[in-house]
Amino acid sequence: MKQLIALCIAAAFASTAFAAAPEAAPAAKTAQQSKMTTCNADAAGKKGDERKSFMKECLSAKPAPAMTQQNKMKTCNADAKDMKGDARKAFMKECLSAPKK
Repeated sequence: MKQLIALCIAAAFASTAFAAAPEAAPAAKTAQQSKMTTCNADAAGKKGDERKSFMKECLSAKPAPAMTQQNKMKTCNADAKDMKGDARKAFMKECLSAPKK
């Protein structure tokens, strides 16, 4: 009988300790959740099919790829097509050393 009472008391303490355990902190937002929040904010004021198509487009959009050195060279060359000599050389040096966008 004493063992049964001790078991009941132990079970009562265990259940109160379990119930009083702090809740786990919410996990950080995933990339998709952050994207959904952003797209939802951008879709404010849109309704019906317009909102639906906007959300589909927004959520499926891929981030812009980082500019590679090769793409940077092509862009700078195109911008400097009418330049010659030292002016072109200086422009290309500045253009190619500019921080990536």
